[in-house]
Amino acid sequence: MTTKNLLVELLVEELPPKVLKKLGLAFATVVADSLKTQGLAAADAAVADFASPRRLAVHVARVAMQAPDKAVSQKLMPVAVGLDAAGNPTPALLKKLQALGADASAVSGLKRAPDGKAETLFFESTVLGATLAQGLQKALHEAITKLPIPKVMQYQLERDCELPGWSTVSFVRPAHGLVALHGSTVVPVTALGLQAGSSTQGHRFEASKSPVVIAHADDYAATLARDGAVIASFEARRADIARQLQAAAAALGAQPVDDEALLDEVTALVERPNVLTCSFEAEFLQVPQECLILTMKANQKYFPLLDAAGKLSNKFLVVSNVSPADPSAVIGGNERVVRPRLADAQFFFDQDRKKTLESRVEGLSKVVYHNKLGSQGERMARVCAIARAIGQQLGGDTLADKAALAARLAKTDLLTDMVGEFPELQGTMGGYYARHDGLSVEIAEAIEDHYKPRFAGDSLPRNPVGLVVALADKLETLVGMFGIGNVPTGDKDPFALRRHALGLIRMLIEQDMELDLVVTLQSAAPAFGSLIADPTLALADFVYDRLSGSLREQGYSAQEVDAVLALRPQRLGDVPKRLLAVRAFAALPESAALAAANKRIGNILKKTDDVDAHVSPVLLQEPAEQALFAALQTVLPQANALFESGDYTASLQALAALRAPVDAFFDGVMVNAEQLDVRLNRLG
Repeated sequence: MTTKNLLVELLVEELPPKVLKKLGLAFATVVADSLKTQGLAAADAAVADFASPRRLAVHVARVAMQAPDKAVSQKLMPVAVGLDAAGNPTPALLKKLQALGADASAVSGLKRAPDGKAETLFFESTVLGATLAQGLQKALHEAITKLPIPKVMQYQLERDCELPGWSTVSFVRPAHGLVALHGSTVVPVTALGLQAGSSTQGHRFEASKSPVVIAHADDYAATLARDGAVIASFEARRADIARQLQAAAAALGAQPVDDEALLDEVTALVERPNVLTCSFEAEFLQVPQECLILTMKANQKYFPLLDAAGKLSNKFLVVSNVSPADPSAVIGGNERVVRPRLADAQFFFDQDRKKTLESRVEGLSKVVYHNKLGSQGERMARVCAIARAIGQQLGGDTLADKAALAARLAKTDLLTDMVGEFPELQGTMGGYYARHDGLSVEIAEAIEDHYKPRFAGDSLPRNPVGLVVALADKLETLVGMFGIGNVPTGDKDPFALRRHALGLIRMLIEQDMELDLVVTLQSAAPAFGSLIADPTLALADFVYDRLSGSLREQGYSAQEVDAVLALRPQRLGDVPKRLLAVRAFAALPESAALAAANKRIGNILKKTDDVDAHVSPVLLQEPAEQALFAALQTVLPQANALFESGDYTASLQALAALRAPVDAFFDGVMVNAEQLDVRLNRLG
């Protein structure tokens, strides 16, 4: 079968930049998968996706002009239903055949085959393979229908002269062109009111030709780059931007801020990137660099530059979509645009410092937190109470007092102008304002860190006060939301309770905090008074479930995780050590036999009621049970001492010495002896 490579492109108006990468991949995947399903392309055919601000395209290798014919066997009905006693077709069978485009003459050709208990009639036919035009038309329709479009637009197209008037089209953006090339041949398909051709448009300002004619499917990217001044591949364009950013920064002895999401978004905004170096007045560097970095990234899509120490410089990089011989006008325009943004940040910072954090505490009572849980002021009081209790347990009065103070002030930056403009800076600005108010570094860091960890891989709070306040903050959220029934369902988790639970788990484990999970959850509930029902049991299940998933993601097997969490260990800091102990024990040659014996013991004990772990040596009759008892006297004290010291690996390895006496016991001793006292002794 002769095959050629296929190229399909949709030319549209500027696509939403934050979803361009996803749109391009989805368009290419659905078109290619549909062609493969229809037999027009091989299952292993190479697929390349393209996405630029004004186009979605896909290149599929080895696409046939027509799919091969396919033999189809369709189940009709049981023979007893389809044929009467004389072997003639029943009305039901004739009706079924008619629906398949056949008549009574097809009855003699029906195949009989067993299907379950009854013999069944099958209609065998050959379905003609789809032509490329038919298959691609279907693939295009599927791709357009299934695009993950965040918001659909509707626009009108003028109908041809035979049907005067207008027709409505729904798509992410108005479409202006369609290219469909099989090798160098145009495939006659339509989409969004457009007829396929071989020409497209290049860069709005820098294309050397208009339109850009694609001579062959394989020439698409090269022709667009040469004649259209467009890098069609999203990944190639992204790599080019990253290379230019690094080169421009290196020339200044600096490093661009690392932000993958910003790089993706900028890649979706330009067709031929050109990185330029700009600057702003050094006096703006008096403002916290987090504010300046955020406003440059979020509002202007610029790349701030950091020096070797990680400090912000007054230089920044712009990714332009034009490459003029003299870039001074582009540079000057970007510098002029960023200046008011930085001035706003400086104004907010200056204004906020005129009021202390303490003076803002009262204002929290006017900010609604949740209609069932009250204001931010009431929430702050609960976090303070929880933080004080945890601090008292971990560090006495000193830590309790510091934690309560940090918790009291932690949310006050929500009332500042800077956080009002940039909510992402909550906590961060509180730390800056706390230092300005003369509070200790310990308290300022705790205020800054109390949201941590915000995401997977984020750092933990830097000091004990921050850890206590962060724990209290997450506990208040978890206990409060579970207490009023706001439990995550499916993919819905509006209060990020899964993230809060993982943050709680990370702090308890990574800092090996001396807190029992259930006791800690219970201790947070009284802060709510009568507002909530006690959610401890459900919340504990939720935390263990999150912990189980997290451990599996870290590479522990389901068997290892279940073995440790089945006992619901209260000190989560012990969990990693227990996991390593289980893994080390499983590698021992004795582990399989001991695990089997343990299961056997469990099954025996399930069937008994009046038994305890008491053993009388005088009732030990058989040599095997006497040997096991003697081994227990030696091994158990050693294993228990190791367990109590936290050396779980050594504890389990010590127990491995019991394999031989346990095996001998089951080989030579009847546990359920007829004599009651002997039986109870052996069960013990």
